[in-house]
Amino acid sequence: MTPAILFLEKQKATFTQHQYECTTLDDFGAHAAEQLQVPPEQVFKTLLTEGEQGPVVALVPSSGKVNLKRLAKAAGVKKLDMMPPAKAERLTGYKVGGISPFAQKKRLPTVLDASANNYPQILVSGGKRGLSVGVAAEVVQNLLGAVVADIAE
Repeated sequence: MTPAILFLEKQKATFTQHQYECTTLDDFGAHAAEQLQVPPEQVFKTLLTEGEQGPVVALVPSSGKVNLKRLAKAAGVKKLDMMPPAKAERLTGYKVGGISPFAQKKRLPTVLDASANNYPQILVSGGKRGLSVGVAAEVVQNLLGAVVADIAE
């Protein structure tokens, strides 16, 4: 059990678990989509960014990337840059490729790309490499207080 799974269970959230094989060399999102037989746009990656006002989590489809200007605007900050992987791991308590938006060491401002609303369920990391959880966009919004905005490109 990962902290993310325990958190979802404690919150009595509706979610599904999906395991797949991966290595540290994989493009985790693309690999998960292929193995789980879902569109890459439905698998969301958890990206950590930082600015003068602190860190912000971005959830975007694994098939794209985050637009930092739109993310900053949605988060109500001036400017954001990608956080170095080692710092993201220390801040969240998860390893890169397994960073879940749920049950991070500290609750961080989170922005979910609006395309999540196109699916009954999106897949996000379950807290370790090779484990995804399927959740509705509303679950992400409710449990994390996530803002929904068009932040992917």
